[in-house]
Amino acid sequence: MLNLTYKYDCEGISFSTVANILAVVGMNYNTEILTEKKFRNSTHVVFVFDDDRLIAFARAISDGVCQATVYDVAVHPDFQGKGIGKTLIEKLKEKLSGFNIILYAAPGKEDFYRKLGFSRMLTGMALFPDEEMRRERGFIE
Repeated sequence: MLNLTYKYDCEGISFSTVANILAVVGMNYNTEILTEKKFRNSTHVVFVFDDDRLIAFARAISDGVCQATVYDVAVHPDFQGKGIGKTLIEKLKEKLSGFNIILYAAPGKEDFYRKLGFSRMLTGMALFPDEEMRRERGFIE
C-alpha cells in the first residue's frame, strides 16, 4: 500500500534523484545542477513521496496573472499506472486555477493529457537549439 505525501517547494529535494527519474523515463537531457536550477526557477513544483522515497514530480512556470506552462511531469516506472500522474496534474491545475495552461508533453502521452482535460493546440510553435534531435524524437514536424 502506498503512503503518498506531497511537497510544494524544493527544500530538501534530492535533485540527483529527480535527474535519475527523468533519465529512467527518457526525459533527462540535463545535468543534476541544471535540473535543480530548472525546478528552483519554476513558480510551482509538486513532488510526490511514497514514505520517504521521491517517486514523482511536475513543475510549472507562470506569469502569475493568466498564463502558465507545465513541464517535467514524471512518475518513476515502478509507480506508473496508479493515478499518481493524474494527481500531479490535478494539484498543478488547482494551483493554476483560472490560468491558461500550456503543457509540454513527451510524444505519445497526448491521450493521457487529453483525458485530464487538455486539448491539442493548433497554433503552438517551437524553436529549439537542438532542432534535429527534437525532430528525431517526435517533438516537432
